[in-house]
Amino acid sequence: MEQAFAPKPEVYAGWVQLNTAIKESMDLRRYELATLAAARRLRSSYCCLAHGKVLMERFDEPVREIALDHRSAGLDEIDVAVMDLAERVVDDATSVGDEDRQRLRDLGLPESEIMGVVLAASARCFFAKTLDSLGVQPDAFYGELDPDLRAALVVGRPIAAA
Repeated sequence: MEQAFAPKPEVYAGWVQLNTAIKESMDLRRYELATLAAARRLRSSYCCLAHGKVLMERFDEPVREIALDHRSAGLDEIDVAVMDLAERVVDDATSVGDEDRQRLRDLGLPESEIMGVVLAASARCFFAKTLDSLGVQPDAFYGELDPDLRAALVVGRPIAAA
């Protein structure tokens, strides 16, 4: 991933700064769920694998089930709404209306958290599309994940050979 940005290190540094600011402004688990939802919609294997692994290792989440269908994976209503909004941002940001944000407000999320979901999904669009356009494959070590989990998270480019 970092090698892909070698010709433009200042862009990579800007990405790290932006992504850090987004992550630090919201609950990390919520960030990871929003990012996974966006990555799946973008068909970014790299991002699905990276963020799915974080959800599994740091939060002990049923990542395979979430990746296959977050609405039936046992998540609470807020988590489902967060992932739904992230997907809508990726699918067609112009279609996101106040009713989409109101759903999260009604569930108790403040505007700053709602904006965090939008920022996480929007930033993922930049990063995932950049990696995929440059032909970056997920790192070979992801091949060590459980085969069923890999199958759920490899949604675009295949994992690189060792």
